[in-house]
Amino acid sequence: MTLAHDAAYDGGPWLLQAANATTEHRPLIISLFAAFVVATLAITVWAGRQTKSAADFYAGGRQFTGFQNGLAISGDYMSAASFLGIAGAIALFGYDGFLYSIGFLVAWLVALLLVAEPLRNSGRFTMGDVLAYRMRQRPVRTAAGTSTIVVSIFYLLAQMAGAGVLVSLLLGITSDGGKVAIVALVGLLMIVYVTIGGMKGTTWVQMVKAVLLIAGTLLITFLILLKFHFNVSELLGAAATNSGKGDAFLKPGLKYGATGTSKLDFLSLGIALVLGTAGLPHILIRFYTVPTAKAARKSVNWAIGIIGAFYLMTIVLGFGAAALLKNSDIIASNKAGNTAAPLAALEIGGGAGSTGGSILLAVISAVAFATILAVVAGLTLASSSSFAHDIYANVIRRGQATEKEEVRAARWATVLIGVVSIALGALARDLNVAGLVALAFAVAASANLPTILYSLFWKRFTTTGALWSIYGGLISAVVLVLFSPVVSGKPTSMFKSVDFYWFPLENPGLVSIPLGFLLGWLGSVLSKEKPDAGKYAELEVKSLTGVGAH
Repeated sequence: MTLAHDAAYDGGPWLLQAANATTEHRPLIISLFAAFVVATLAITVWAGRQTKSAADFYAGGRQFTGFQNGLAISGDYMSAASFLGIAGAIALFGYDGFLYSIGFLVAWLVALLLVAEPLRNSGRFTMGDVLAYRMRQRPVRTAAGTSTIVVSIFYLLAQMAGAGVLVSLLLGITSDGGKVAIVALVGLLMIVYVTIGGMKGTTWVQMVKAVLLIAGTLLITFLILLKFHFNVSELLGAAATNSGKGDAFLKPGLKYGATGTSKLDFLSLGIALVLGTAGLPHILIRFYTVPTAKAARKSVNWAIGIIGAFYLMTIVLGFGAAALLKNSDIIASNKAGNTAAPLAALEIGGGAGSTGGSILLAVISAVAFATILAVVAGLTLASSSSFAHDIYANVIRRGQATEKEEVRAARWATVLIGVVSIALGALARDLNVAGLVALAFAVAASANLPTILYSLFWKRFTTTGALWSIYGGLISAVVLVLFSPVVSGKPTSMFKSVDFYWFPLENPGLVSIPLGFLLGWLGSVLSKEKPDAGKYAELEVKSLTGVGAH
């Protein structure tokens, strides 16, 4: 399973069952969806009236507190597919699935220790600001903008396709035209959120969504624990027995350990996950929304606490699904197990056809829809900001663009990215998009993180090294995923009927991440240009102390 934590679920019999089970409660589902959309649109319009400068559009005027930004970061990071996928991994593979939850929490420690404070001190709006500080602006900003847009587009594609499947089938829409219309609706809402509200609107939407997701997850967790008398041992014992695997379900090796390749796959996925988080563009731009480096550090501390609590609850969801549902039913509904949590919600509420189960499923579905919209808005803002600030203002206009022109370019970029996402999401609505999300993490870890770390902490780093690192990491990750089992050759591949894979691992991180670091070093060592020692000293002081930070 490749990054099932963030893979948009490809649907299946459970959704049809859920749609039938919720037919009489469909007005409730539609009302919940509509209530969230109306509330968030109102927030967006309110925020849009306060968005007057580039700093307002890109960074929310740097007015958010550490707690607010931590809540928004949590909302940005915890996608609907995230908790569905992790719960599914645990439901199918027990201990090996539980390792996903731990991986996400460790990833935030990397973000806190390595990038949060230095990045906030060193840049204004985007990752390109940090890289361009002591290097040739135009080529480095072009590379940074390209990488940001590629990562964001793949993430967007996963979320859009997931939204199309989830919403259309829960509302009883089964025609291709109806599914495309749902994807288009999500894309339209995304464009409205970003173009009108900018970072302020997007941040408030993410905060609301984080609260809803935590509340929904907490509700199901409470009901599952109540079912097993709040006895964790009883829950784990029931899960192990019902899974058909016995004690092996609670020990390592069920998913990763059968072969040498599977062990390498787990290592590769873990590296990409832990290191990729600190290079995700939609997470990085959140550090610019707070007024000080201290607030940036505090926001990551809050995010670690909120996200940590959330992923601990996904453990209960996963083992609860394993205890309540047959393994064969979970696999029949979705081979990757991404539907285990909704099935558990339906079951714990009384089962298919029951009022309680239908209502609980309706609530979880509405929360999932809210989650998708918030994550999509954050990704769109990251990519449009990078295009407008890095490519348009500093490459095309060579720094001569006014703030008004720059914000206008960001809004037009949002529309363009939204249209592309709608088109790709419509085409991918029936595909398994796990590989696309794996690619997003791998690119972030392979291209963005090495370049950021070298730029901040290595004085011999050069423009050539930055370009080699970004483009090398980007290209190697893309190529390896294209020729991996994620795309072809297996029943779970995106294209099941063809077989052209030669790279055995489902995640390229084990190869592409070291390659990104190696190319950054090699390009710098072989380059004839001499690094500007004075500029590096300035950046070092700025990143460590915050002197002169925006």
